[in-house]
Amino acid sequence: MKRILVLGAYGLIGAEVTRHLLAEGYEVTCLGRSRRAALRAFPDVPWVIRDLAEMCAKQDWYDVLADTDAVVNCAGALQDGPRDHLQAIHVDAISALARAAAERNIQVVQISAAGVSDAASTAFFRTKAAGDQVLLRSGAPVVILRPGLVLAPQSYGGTELIRQLAAFPLVQPLALRDAPIQTVSVKDVAHGVLHALEGRLPDRSVLDLVEPQTHSLANLVAAHRRWLGVAPARFTISAPRWALGGIGKLADALGHLGWRSPLRTTGINVLKDGVRGDPGPYRALVGDVTPLQETLSGFESSGAHLLKARLSWFVPMGIAVLSLFWLLSGLIGIVSVGAAAEVLTRVGWPGWMATTAVLFWAIVDLVLGVSILYRPWVQKALLGMFLTCGVYLISASVVTPGLWLDPLGPLVKILPIMLVIALMSPLLEDR
Repeated sequence: MKRILVLGAYGLIGAEVTRHLLAEGYEVTCLGRSRRAALRAFPDVPWVIRDLAEMCAKQDWYDVLADTDAVVNCAGALQDGPRDHLQAIHVDAISALARAAAERNIQVVQISAAGVSDAASTAFFRTKAAGDQVLLRSGAPVVILRPGLVLAPQSYGGTELIRQLAAFPLVQPLALRDAPIQTVSVKDVAHGVLHALEGRLPDRSVLDLVEPQTHSLANLVAAHRRWLGVAPARFTISAPRWALGGIGKLADALGHLGWRSPLRTTGINVLKDGVRGDPGPYRALVGDVTPLQETLSGFESSGAHLLKARLSWFVPMGIAVLSLFWLLSGLIGIVSVGAAAEVLTRVGWPGWMATTAVLFWAIVDLVLGVSILYRPWVQKALLGMFLTCGVYLISASVVTPGLWLDPLGPLVKILPIMLVIALMSPLLEDR
């Protein structure tokens, strides 16, 4: 049985491909950059913890490809950001992989995207197309699969955005309602990989994985409303096309802080251009992929899916509110240091000690309010907020217990803040 290396194996597509390969008896090794995400996804599978963006020399692949018969590349990124560099991930690393694989005659199955081209409007599509061309010119055995919008029981990126829109009660917020989209089930993508590995797809073939029918974005969202069990919207709130530019730029700015929103300009431009491909060549080889309604019918829909989709709307609001709360708390502590220190001096603290304590904790509040805005630090910031709240409660209960009876409830109000912090943490776990 072939020994397969799966790149990006804990992602939406990579995880499904890995599950199918294991079920078929393949010997699988996975590669990803996050050890925590890797072990959570497949704790019993061998992992190589490496960042693809740092594997841009042919020699970087020699040890990874030892005892490997084929590589399935499911890794990718939508847009440049603090952790994502499209040229490195989609082109440079793939070029190095292609040269190393060609030397050893190792097959590469590349998961690309429908619609990629050198002249595409987005760097995502252009770099994906460049990576495809590098592989085709390398001399290694290659099959390139280009899926449309990938639907899965889990949600991430574009599919998560569609579920968020579909979960909205009573009304339907929508933009680009007529954008043309062809979907594909993640299971069909995994089956395509199996077909490639088993020799049923010709070497050097480039195949779109899309259903025959094209849907408008409005119809796609409506289908997801039905799947989630949400009543049809009473009316639609259409965002004008000009507003999308501002939304995209805001999402791009947040992207520099590590927030990888599907509403970044790349995601919006992909929708504007449409997600389409030619189903004919793949159909001629193995048949049609599953159509939209059948795909959704094959996925179990539960209250958990609807709850997750609706709660996701509150995540950015929760981050904004917590950041504002802690920043204001810190600023007020600095501006009103005298009044705050007086609370401590009344119970016997020396003036200098009271002032120092107020300023110290005000600075802590400011640091936490800023830190939560940076995605890689968000879990540590939430933990810091929770622990700081605990310190405030315990120390105030010991030093100034009378604050529990204060009509404004400064201590009582800390309890719901701690609850919000505790609820935000699981919502912000990395996939």
